Amino acid sequence: MNETPAAPHSNRRAGRRLALRRRALRKHFQFYSKCKSWALAQNAAISPISWRREHWVLASVVVALTVIVGMVMPTWANAMRREEAPSITTLALPLPALSADQTSAGDRALAGLAAAGMVPGMDGDEWKIVIVRAGQSLADIFHEQGLSPTELQRLVDAKVDNGAFRRIHPGDEFAFRKTGEGRLAALRFDRDDHTRVVVRIDADGVNSEIAERALERRVHVAHGTIKSSLFEAGDSAGMTDSMTLKLAQAFGYDIDFAQDLRVGDTFTVIYNDVYREGERLRDGDILGATFINGGRRFTAFRYEDADGTVSFYSEDGRPLKTSFLRTPVEFTRISSRFSAGRMHPVLGKMRAHKGVDYAAPTGTPIYAAGDAKVEFRGVKNGFGNVVILQHGGQYSTVYGHMSRFAAGLSNGQRVRQGQLIGYVGSTGLATGPHLHYEFRINGQHRDPLSVTLPKPEPLPATELVKFRQLTQPMLAQLKRYEDSRLALAR
Repeated sequence: MNETPAAPHSNRRAGRRLALRRRALRKHFQFYSKCKSWALAQNAAISPISWRREHWVLASVVVALTVIVGMVMPTWANAMRREEAPSITTLALPLPALSADQTSAGDRALAGLAAAGMVPGMDGDEWKIVIVRAGQSLADIFHEQGLSPTELQRLVDAKVDNGAFRRIHPGDEFAFRKTGEGRLAALRFDRDDHTRVVVRIDADGVNSEIAERALERRVHVAHGTIKSSLFEAGDSAGMTDSMTLKLAQAFGYDIDFAQDLRVGDTFTVIYNDVYREGERLRDGDILGATFINGGRRFTAFRYEDADGTVSFYSEDGRPLKTSFLRTPVEFTRISSRFSAGRMHPVLGKMRAHKGVDYAAPTGTPIYAAGDAKVEFRGVKNGFGNVVILQHGGQYSTVYGHMSRFAAGLSNGQRVRQGQLIGYVGSTGLATGPHLHYEFRINGQHRDPLSVTLPKPEPLPATELVKFRQLTQPMLAQLKRYEDSRLALAR
């Protein structure tokens, strides 16, 4: 049988495959031949390796990366290392010599302070200062200082400062100084803002010394604009919350801060702070102020009359204190107004609401709206805990839903305007804490927010002259300050 000859194209494909196989074998042989010369021991005897262009590029990249890492790593390591504490050196520098006059004057002043017990470390060990905490007694304080009841009793028997040192309050300051054996050598305390008492105990007995401490009143002027609240405006003006509250109390008879305050209202205040020995001690008093509320300008000036009674008056001498407070609870919102008919939130029936509800947190103080006699104190119907005050012949006020009554309040007791009578609560028929406040004239209910209140008596003519002499300079100062603020606003 004759064989069929192979196709020409098949022979060509076989030839190409054979050529490719031979070329690959040659390349493998060349590669492994070069590898034999890579041993370090043979490098000297073998000719140098010839580098192509791509080899040089790769080597350059490796070198560049090595340099960059070498520069960055030390910086990163230093950043991660904790900083060492700085080295501080204290140098003792000589003081300039004092003259004889300066030395003697300084010695006299220091001796006077030391005698009053005002210089720690003088005449014995340093004073140990103790601040009285709530609920503490003198016996507790002496025990904490390692002093025996006998030492306290010795002071009590000596009637130190007529026993005033025993009437202590939280925040009061006592200073103790002991002997080397740990017994009480001296006791120091402030009887009042301007009087310091130093008690010294030795073998001869107990001796007291009184040191007068001068007080200074520094006058300030503040201006504020209402943006969100009165207290925020007072804080922005540099006033303490306590001083802002005094401002509100001064104008509280003309302005209902619960509902009358408006954004953009302004106030200007002249007030003082009390300083002692260069340090601020406490808030002082509002001396004079203006308050622009809803475009209306109100003024208030502090004045002490011939009887020693301190009150606030308008610039024309009209007493700001009315016979009644417009709002007997401070800074609240009105949750329900006076109405002839409303849906009762608890009973679900239409009923007249004969007063005003002031929503406030439980425990908010409630004050007597005016001078009065306590007609009723107790629990009554839906009012829960309620107080009813009788003001003279025709006026009476009602305070309902109290959480509790003021300590000591009883039926028949006389109370003064602004006196604490109880605290906001939710007793009786109430859905939340609030004060239900009613105002009655001859037994008829009137809207507490709009009823016309009786006006107080103005200053007598003789007092009015003195009042104007005192207040005219302050009025002019307030006017200048308001004008300057207005000019700046433009």
